[in-house]
Amino acid sequence: MICRRALFCFRPGTARWHATHASKPLGFIGLGNMGGPMARNLMKAGHEVVGFDVSASNLAAFADAGGRPLESPLAVASVAKTVVTMLPQGSHVLEVYGGKEGLLADGGAENGSLLIDCSTCEPAIGQQVARMASERGVSAVDAPVSGGTPAAEQATLTFMVGGPEPLFQAASAILQHMGKKVVYCGDAGMGQAAKLCNNLVLGITMAGVCEGHALAERLGLDQKKLAEILNTSSGRCWSSEVYNPCPGVMEGVPAARGYTGGFACDLMLKDLGLATGAALASKPKLGLPMGGLALQMYSQMSARGDGTKDFSGLFLHISEKKE
Repeated sequence: MICRRALFCFRPGTARWHATHASKPLGFIGLGNMGGPMARNLMKAGHEVVGFDVSASNLAAFADAGGRPLESPLAVASVAKTVVTMLPQGSHVLEVYGGKEGLLADGGAENGSLLIDCSTCEPAIGQQVARMASERGVSAVDAPVSGGTPAAEQATLTFMVGGPEPLFQAASAILQHMGKKVVYCGDAGMGQAAKLCNNLVLGITMAGVCEGHALAERLGLDQKKLAEILNTSSGRCWSSEVYNPCPGVMEGVPAARGYTGGFACDLMLKDLGLATGAALASKPKLGLPMGGLALQMYSQMSARGDGTKDFSGLFLHISEKKE
Protein backbone atom coordinates (compact mmCIF):
# COMPACT_ATOMS: atom_id res chain seq x y z
CA MET A 1 0.00 0.00 0.00
CA ILE A 2 1.41 3.40 -1.00
CA CYS A 3 1.24 6.10 1.65
CA ARG A 4 -1.49 8.62 0.78
CA ARG A 5 0.45 11.32 2.62
CA ALA A 6 2.93 11.44 -0.27
CA LEU A 7 0.11 11.92 -2.77
CA PHE A 8 -1.55 14.66 -0.72
CA CYS A 9 1.64 16.66 -0.33
CA PHE A 10 2.69 16.20 -3.93
CA ARG A 11 -0.56 17.26 -5.68
CA PRO A 12 0.77 16.50 -9.21
CA GLY A 13 -0.67 18.56 -12.03
CA THR A 14 -1.62 21.51 -9.83
CA ALA A 15 -0.32 25.05 -10.22
CA ARG A 16 1.24 24.75 -6.78
CA TRP A 17 3.32 21.74 -7.82
CA HIS A 18 4.56 23.42 -11.02
CA ALA A 19 5.42 26.64 -9.19
CA THR A 20 7.37 24.71 -6.55
CA HIS A 21 9.32 22.56 -9.01
CA ALA A 22 9.80 24.84 -12.03
CA SER A 23 12.66 26.73 -10.43
CA LYS A 24 14.43 23.59 -9.20
CA PRO A 25 17.01 21.65 -11.21
CA LEU A 26 16.19 18.13 -12.32
CA GLY A 27 18.38 15.30 -11.09
CA PHE A 28 19.68 12.40 -13.19
CA ILE A 29 21.49 9.31 -11.88
CA GLY A 30 23.11 6.97 -14.42
CA LEU A 31 24.62 8.83 -17.36
CA GLY A 32 25.72 5.98 -19.63
CA ASN A 33 24.63 4.97 -23.13
CA MET A 34 20.96 5.55 -22.35
CA GLY A 35 21.01 8.00 -19.46
CA GLY A 36 23.55 10.35 -21.04
CA PRO A 37 21.45 11.28 -24.08
CA MET A 38 18.28 11.31 -21.97
CA ALA A 39 19.81 13.88 -19.64
CA ARG A 40 20.98 15.92 -22.63
CA ASN A 41 17.43 16.01 -23.97
CA LEU A 42 16.22 17.40 -20.65
CA MET A 43 18.82 20.14 -20.99
CA LYS A 44 17.76 20.81 -24.58
CA ALA A 45 14.24 21.30 -23.25
CA GLY A 46 15.53 24.11 -21.05
CA HIS A 47 15.99 22.33 -17.73
CA GLU A 48 19.00 22.69 -15.48
CA VAL A 49 20.19 19.16 -14.73
CA VAL A 50 22.40 17.95 -11.90
CA GLY A 51 23.69 14.41 -12.10
CA PHE A 52 25.80 11.56 -10.81
CA ASP A 53 27.43 8.48 -12.32
CA VAL A 54 30.07 6.09 -11.01
CA SER A 55 31.99 6.57 -14.28
CA ALA A 56 34.26 9.62 -14.38
CA SER A 57 34.12 9.68 -18.20
CA ASN A 58 30.31 9.69 -18.16
CA LEU A 59 30.34 12.56 -15.67
CA ALA A 60 32.82 14.48 -17.83
CA ALA A 61 30.63 14.06 -20.91
CA PHE A 62 27.64 15.20 -18.88
CA ALA A 63 29.53 18.31 -17.77
CA ASP A 64 30.64 19.04 -21.35
CA ALA A 65 26.98 18.94 -22.41
CA GLY A 66 26.08 21.56 -19.82
CA GLY A 67 25.13 19.41 -16.83
CA ARG A 68 26.30 19.96 -13.26
CA PRO A 69 28.03 16.86 -11.81
CA LEU A 70 27.58 16.08 -8.12
CA GLU A 71 29.34 13.61 -5.87
CA SER A 72 26.53 11.16 -4.98
CA PRO A 73 22.85 10.32 -5.41
CA LEU A 74 22.28 11.89 -1.99
CA ALA A 75 23.83 15.15 -3.19
CA VAL A 76 21.58 15.11 -6.26
CA ALA A 77 18.43 14.54 -4.18
CA SER A 78 19.40 17.34 -1.81
CA VAL A 79 19.07 19.96 -4.57
CA ALA A 80 16.62 18.39 -7.07
CA LYS A 81 12.94 17.83 -6.27
CA THR A 82 12.55 15.51 -9.28
CA VAL A 83 15.17 12.84 -9.98
CA VAL A 84 15.35 10.37 -12.88
CA THR A 85 17.40 7.18 -12.56
CA MET A 86 18.65 4.94 -15.39
CA LEU A 87 20.70 2.06 -13.95
CA PRO A 88 21.97 -1.32 -15.21
CA GLN A 89 20.13 -3.68 -12.86
CA GLY A 90 17.97 -4.09 -9.77
CA SER A 91 20.81 -4.26 -7.25
CA HIS A 92 22.06 -0.88 -8.46
CA VAL A 93 18.54 0.56 -8.13
CA LEU A 94 18.26 -0.59 -4.51
CA GLU A 95 21.68 0.86 -3.68
CA VAL A 96 21.01 4.20 -5.36
CA TYR A 97 17.66 4.55 -3.60
CA GLY A 98 18.31 2.89 -0.25
CA GLY A 99 22.09 3.06 0.29
CA LYS A 100 23.93 5.26 2.79
CA GLU A 101 24.50 7.85 0.07
CA GLY A 102 21.22 7.06 -1.66
CA LEU A 103 18.34 9.22 -2.76
CA LEU A 104 16.26 8.28 0.28
CA ALA A 105 19.00 8.71 2.89
CA ASP A 106 18.71 11.44 5.51
CA GLY A 107 19.27 14.80 3.84
CA GLY A 108 18.17 13.50 0.44
CA ALA A 109 14.72 13.32 -1.13
CA GLU A 110 12.12 15.01 1.02
CA ASN A 111 8.36 15.18 1.31
CA GLY A 112 7.00 16.26 -2.08
CA SER A 113 9.89 14.94 -4.18
CA LEU A 114 9.26 12.77 -7.24
CA LEU A 115 11.62 9.91 -8.14
CA ILE A 116 11.32 8.31 -11.59
CA ASP A 117 13.19 5.06 -12.19
CA CYS A 118 13.71 4.29 -15.89
CA SER A 119 15.88 1.22 -15.25
CA THR A 120 14.73 -2.26 -16.26
CA CYS A 121 14.41 -4.68 -13.34
CA GLU A 122 11.98 -7.04 -11.65
CA PRO A 123 8.48 -5.70 -10.93
CA ALA A 124 9.17 -6.52 -7.27
CA ILE A 125 12.03 -3.99 -7.27
CA GLY A 126 9.71 -1.25 -8.51
CA GLN A 127 7.25 -2.13 -5.76
CA GLN A 128 9.98 -2.17 -3.11
CA VAL A 129 11.29 1.23 -4.18
CA ALA A 130 7.75 2.64 -4.07
CA ARG A 131 7.32 1.36 -0.50
CA MET A 132 10.69 2.75 0.58
CA ALA A 133 9.85 6.14 -0.90
CA SER A 134 6.36 6.19 0.58
CA GLU A 135 7.76 5.65 4.07
CA ARG A 136 9.58 8.98 3.71
CA GLY A 137 6.61 10.82 2.20
CA VAL A 138 8.31 10.73 -1.21
CA SER A 139 6.57 9.79 -4.48
CA ALA A 140 8.14 7.22 -6.81
CA VAL A 141 7.18 5.63 -10.12
CA ASP A 142 8.82 2.98 -12.29
CA ALA A 143 9.09 4.07 -15.92
CA PRO A 144 11.28 1.68 -17.97
CA VAL A 145 11.83 2.52 -21.62
CA SER A 146 11.67 0.93 -25.04
CA GLY A 147 13.55 2.11 -28.11
CA GLY A 148 17.24 1.66 -27.34
CA THR A 149 20.09 4.12 -27.72
CA PRO A 150 18.91 5.63 -31.05
CA ALA A 151 15.56 6.54 -29.47
CA ALA A 152 17.32 7.89 -26.38
CA GLU A 153 19.39 10.19 -28.59
CA GLN A 154 16.42 11.27 -30.72
CA ALA A 155 14.01 11.66 -27.75
CA THR A 156 11.61 9.10 -29.24
CA LEU A 157 11.55 6.58 -26.39
CA THR A 158 8.38 4.91 -25.15
CA PHE A 159 7.94 5.03 -21.36
CA MET A 160 5.87 2.47 -19.47
CA VAL A 161 4.84 3.96 -16.14
CA GLY A 162 3.81 2.12 -12.98
CA GLY A 163 2.63 3.84 -9.80
CA PRO A 164 -0.33 5.70 -8.32
CA GLU A 165 -2.30 7.23 -11.18
CA PRO A 166 -2.25 10.77 -9.67
CA LEU A 167 1.54 10.77 -10.21
CA PHE A 168 1.31 9.94 -13.90
CA GLN A 169 0.67 13.50 -15.08
CA ALA A 170 3.62 14.90 -13.14
CA ALA A 171 5.95 12.15 -14.37
CA SER A 172 4.73 12.64 -17.94
CA ALA A 173 5.65 16.32 -17.81
CA ILE A 174 9.29 15.24 -17.42
CA LEU A 175 9.29 12.10 -19.55
CA GLN A 176 7.77 13.82 -22.59
CA HIS A 177 11.06 15.66 -23.12
CA MET A 178 12.84 12.32 -23.58
CA GLY A 179 10.28 10.29 -25.53
CA LYS A 180 7.38 10.31 -27.94
CA LYS A 181 4.98 8.18 -25.91
CA VAL A 182 4.26 7.81 -22.19
CA VAL A 183 1.86 5.01 -21.23
CA TYR A 184 0.25 4.46 -17.83
CA CYS A 185 0.40 0.73 -17.02
CA GLY A 186 -1.05 0.53 -13.49
CA ASP A 187 0.23 0.39 -9.93
CA ALA A 188 3.85 0.24 -8.79
CA GLY A 189 5.85 -2.39 -10.68
CA MET A 190 3.48 -2.55 -13.65
CA GLY A 191 5.77 -0.42 -15.81
CA GLN A 192 8.46 -3.04 -15.23
CA ALA A 193 5.97 -5.82 -15.98
CA ALA A 194 5.08 -4.18 -19.30
CA LYS A 195 8.75 -3.78 -20.22
CA LEU A 196 9.56 -7.44 -19.53
CA CYS A 197 6.58 -8.64 -21.58
CA ASN A 198 7.55 -6.33 -24.46
CA ASN A 199 11.17 -7.46 -24.52
CA LEU A 200 10.15 -11.11 -24.23
CA VAL A 201 8.21 -10.68 -27.48
CA LEU A 202 11.04 -8.65 -29.03
CA GLY A 203 13.67 -11.30 -28.29
CA ILE A 204 11.49 -14.03 -29.75
CA THR A 205 10.49 -12.14 -32.89
CA MET A 206 14.07 -11.07 -33.61
CA ALA A 207 15.16 -14.69 -33.45
CA GLY A 208 12.39 -15.58 -35.89
CA VAL A 209 13.40 -12.86 -38.36
CA CYS A 210 17.03 -13.97 -38.12
CA GLU A 211 16.00 -17.55 -38.93
CA GLY A 212 13.89 -16.41 -41.87
CA HIS A 213 16.77 -14.46 -43.40
CA ALA A 214 19.19 -17.33 -42.75
CA LEU A 215 16.86 -19.68 -44.62
CA ALA A 216 16.45 -17.17 -47.46
CA GLU A 217 20.22 -17.08 -47.85
CA ARG A 218 20.46 -20.88 -48.09
CA LEU A 219 17.64 -20.99 -50.62
CA GLY A 220 19.14 -18.28 -52.80
CA LEU A 221 16.41 -15.71 -52.19
CA ASP A 222 17.39 -12.05 -52.37
CA GLN A 223 17.46 -10.70 -48.81
CA LYS A 224 15.99 -7.30 -49.68
CA LYS A 225 13.18 -9.03 -51.53
CA LEU A 226 12.41 -11.14 -48.47
CA ALA A 227 12.38 -8.03 -46.27
CA GLU A 228 9.97 -6.34 -48.68
CA ILE A 229 7.66 -9.34 -48.49
CA LEU A 230 7.86 -9.64 -44.72
CA ASN A 231 7.09 -5.96 -44.24
CA THR A 232 3.98 -6.03 -46.44
CA SER A 233 2.55 -9.39 -45.39
CA SER A 234 1.85 -11.60 -42.37
CA GLY A 235 5.49 -11.76 -41.26
CA ARG A 236 5.60 -8.04 -40.60
CA CYS A 237 7.09 -7.00 -37.23
CA TRP A 238 9.34 -4.33 -35.73
CA SER A 239 12.43 -6.55 -35.96
CA SER A 240 12.07 -6.76 -39.74
CA GLU A 241 10.53 -3.40 -40.58
CA VAL A 242 12.57 -1.07 -38.35
CA TYR A 243 15.60 -3.07 -37.16
CA ASN A 244 16.33 -5.67 -39.81
CA PRO A 245 19.15 -8.02 -38.68
CA CYS A 246 20.48 -8.95 -42.13
CA PRO A 247 23.48 -6.93 -43.40
CA GLY A 248 22.81 -5.04 -46.61
CA VAL A 249 19.03 -4.79 -46.16
CA MET A 250 18.71 -1.51 -44.24
CA GLU A 251 20.84 1.54 -43.56
CA GLY A 252 21.23 3.07 -40.11
CA VAL A 253 20.69 -0.12 -38.13
CA PRO A 254 23.31 -2.14 -36.19
CA ALA A 255 23.44 -4.79 -38.94
CA ALA A 256 24.76 -2.08 -41.28
CA ARG A 257 27.68 -1.26 -38.96
CA GLY A 258 28.94 -4.58 -37.71
CA TYR A 259 26.24 -4.90 -35.04
CA THR A 260 27.61 -2.00 -33.00
CA GLY A 261 25.79 0.90 -31.38
CA GLY A 262 22.57 -0.88 -30.51
CA PHE A 263 20.99 -3.04 -27.80
CA ALA A 264 23.62 -5.47 -26.58
CA CYS A 265 22.99 -9.20 -26.63
CA ASP A 266 23.85 -9.34 -22.92
CA LEU A 267 21.14 -6.76 -22.19
CA MET A 268 18.60 -8.88 -24.04
CA LEU A 269 19.83 -11.84 -22.03
CA LYS A 270 19.24 -9.85 -18.85
CA ASP A 271 15.68 -8.94 -19.84
CA LEU A 272 14.79 -12.47 -20.91
CA GLY A 273 16.22 -13.75 -17.63
CA LEU A 274 14.09 -11.26 -15.69
CA ALA A 275 10.99 -12.27 -17.66
CA THR A 276 11.71 -15.95 -17.00
CA GLY A 277 12.23 -15.29 -13.30
CA ALA A 278 9.00 -13.30 -13.07
CA ALA A 279 7.09 -16.09 -14.83
CA LEU A 280 8.48 -18.72 -12.47
CA ALA A 281 7.60 -16.55 -9.45
CA SER A 282 4.03 -15.95 -10.65
CA LYS A 283 1.13 -17.86 -9.11
CA PRO A 284 0.41 -20.25 -10.63
CA LYS A 285 3.87 -20.59 -12.14
CA LEU A 286 4.02 -19.90 -15.88
CA GLY A 287 6.27 -21.64 -18.37
CA LEU A 288 7.77 -19.63 -21.24
CA PRO A 289 8.80 -22.24 -23.84
CA MET A 290 9.45 -19.72 -26.65
CA GLY A 291 11.19 -17.34 -24.26
CA GLY A 292 13.30 -20.18 -22.90
CA LEU A 293 14.50 -21.12 -26.38
CA ALA A 294 15.27 -17.48 -27.20
CA LEU A 295 17.19 -17.18 -23.93
CA GLN A 296 19.26 -20.22 -24.90
CA MET A 297 20.02 -18.79 -28.36
CA TYR A 298 21.21 -15.42 -27.04
CA SER A 299 23.19 -17.21 -24.32
CA GLN A 300 25.07 -19.12 -27.02
CA MET A 301 25.75 -15.89 -28.90
CA SER A 302 27.16 -14.32 -25.76
CA ALA A 303 29.24 -17.40 -24.92
CA ARG A 304 30.86 -17.18 -28.36
CA GLY A 305 32.17 -13.72 -27.54
CA ASP A 306 29.48 -11.44 -28.95
CA GLY A 307 27.69 -10.41 -25.78
CA THR A 308 28.47 -6.75 -26.37
CA LYS A 309 27.28 -6.84 -29.99
CA ASP A 310 23.73 -5.86 -30.86
CA PHE A 311 21.25 -8.68 -30.25
CA SER A 312 20.32 -8.71 -33.95
CA GLY A 313 23.79 -10.19 -34.51
CA LEU A 314 22.09 -13.48 -33.72
CA PHE A 315 21.65 -13.67 -37.50
CA LEU A 316 25.39 -14.43 -37.90
CA HIS A 317 25.19 -17.29 -35.42
CA ILE A 318 22.05 -18.82 -36.92
CA SER A 319 23.46 -18.55 -40.46
CA GLU A 320 26.73 -20.06 -39.18
CA LYS A 321 28.80 -17.11 -40.33
CA LYS A 322 30.25 -16.79 -36.84
CA GLU A 323 32.90 -19.32 -35.89
